[in-house]
Amino acid sequence: MSNKIYLSEVMMPSQTNPSGNVHGGELMKMMDSTAYAAARKYCRANVVTARVDELEFHTPILIGDLVTCTAEVIYVGHTSMEVAVNVEVEVLEAEQGPKHALSAYFTMVALDRNGRPMTVPPLNLETEEQKVAFEAARQRHELYHERKKQREEARRQQKNSD
Repeated sequence: MSNKIYLSEVMMPSQTNPSGNVHGGELMKMMDSTAYAAARKYCRANVVTARVDELEFHTPILIGDLVTCTAEVIYVGHTSMEVAVNVEVEVLEAEQGPKHALSAYFTMVALDRNGRPMTVPPLNLETEEQKVAFEAARQRHELYHERKKQREEARRQQKNSD
């Protein structure tokens, strides 16, 4: 069973700058909404965005373009989930089909009714592709926590030297 969520929207003038390019923040909001829906559907609880890795725009998105976000939970920790979000853009006046526009990984944390992090169910990995994505996400998760510890230690040292 696929746990993918799709969200599509035609880009309107209010979402663009004076040149007709869609604001990056508009796209990030759409991506965040899609990641939220995928994570919430997966864990059947409220979720919040804890982290987003870098966004790299590969192609401009303009007024009238159809943008489709696809989100899928690819990794589950104790209380957090990593959601892969991909964005495709299609120029509706052309017959060339959709093109990859950008992607990112969103870390979402499940919350109980009191707003505290809660345990999420384990992820059922059925395909080799899912296993590879899970392992890559696990490595990103570990690397992030390693860097976070290093930043905290650097802050402690800085505070002690002041």
